[in-house]
Amino acid sequence: MRIVLGVGGGIAAYKVASLLRLFTEAGHHVTVIPTEASTRFVGTATWEALSGNPVSNSVFDDVHQVNHVRLGHEADLIVVAPATADLLAKAATGQAGDLLTNTLLMARGPVLFAPAMHTEMWQHAATRANVETLRSRGAAVLEPATGRLTGADSGPGRLPEPEVIYDAAMALVQGQSDFQLPLAGRIVTISAGGTREPLDPVRFLGNRSSGKQGVALAVAARNAGATVRLLAAHMDVPPPAGVEVVPVETALQLREAALAAAADSDVVIMSAAVADFRPTEISDTKIKKRDDHADPVITLVRNPDILRELVELRNLKGAGAGEKQQLIVGFAAETGDSQGDVLAYGEAKLHRKGCDLLVVNHVGTDKVFGQDHNSVVILARSGSGPQEATGTKTEVSAAIISRIGLELNSVSPRA
Repeated sequence: MRIVLGVGGGIAAYKVASLLRLFTEAGHHVTVIPTEASTRFVGTATWEALSGNPVSNSVFDDVHQVNHVRLGHEADLIVVAPATADLLAKAATGQAGDLLTNTLLMARGPVLFAPAMHTEMWQHAATRANVETLRSRGAAVLEPATGRLTGADSGPGRLPEPEVIYDAAMALVQGQSDFQLPLAGRIVTISAGGTREPLDPVRFLGNRSSGKQGVALAVAARNAGATVRLLAAHMDVPPPAGVEVVPVETALQLREAALAAAADSDVVIMSAAVADFRPTEISDTKIKKRDDHADPVITLVRNPDILRELVELRNLKGAGAGEKQQLIVGFAAETGDSQGDVLAYGEAKLHRKGCDLLVVNHVGTDKVFGQDHNSVVILARSGSGPQEATGTKTEVSAAIISRIGLELNSVSPRA
């Protein structure tokens, strides 16, 4: 596929190098057209090296090829990232002052803009009007991510992660002109891995969680357009790119991080395997085997119920006028016994915790923990029927994130 990649003059231009790499590694032929301002952030040599093609931003280079007409006509897709407020304004008003804006005027295929700018600029009435104009003409304009911006301020205006832009571009080319990123503009906090409760400087109480499901959820949420914060307990896999990582070890540390992160989160997904108990006392030195063969006695105390506390805090805070209430998703790793099966325990836990969705796993020595596949049932407090999701943890995560998107938009899932 022939792709024109326009690069706007914003500091986020450096991220576009990763987007270019995604396109070229997928086998696409990419022509990069940076604006003059963007070359102050990333030079043309970088774009030429990564694309394998010559780079220019002038209509007077290679005039015999009539590039200002040819590139737009031949492109199967045009992606502009970062799409600054200035570039959106020029595109909306049909200006043609350089090679990129000329190419946009000549475009005959799909066009995707990935905005990046400060929050005030994104929310300004002029920018919003320009975005609506471009969308009304058939262009796709992503919502920017929310998070830390160039300075000390935070808010909507971050460039979506390269993987998100890539997925949106591929969806657009495949004819999904009305595609939506279900979590665009949302802040999602996800806990992952297993907590460890120290007994002494060497030993701890832990569990078999590998963190694979939590990491897969973080990737799925990121690819759905969310700004993702990953509260990472012990994990056997590395955290994904493009998410904020907050390392934790114990249940108490996770509680502190979760309560802080929930303050500005639209969605909280508690997928970490949190220890139910911790030692009452932690030895400052390694617990030794005694010659008198006396066995140590370890007294445990119950850890706080983080999920329930998050729900109570959410309910106490409430939602402002016109706002959707924060969505909270819990996970239940259950084993059946003579008193009930896994689903019965899941239903009871959903009622007890009060979260909006509960993802129930049937766990065991060779099930779920550390495995690449999973089978879950999603239970909803709203009363809609159980939803099953089976497959790789990537596929299961996609189903969970899709369900969260439906819940946020108050759409009942299909049976």
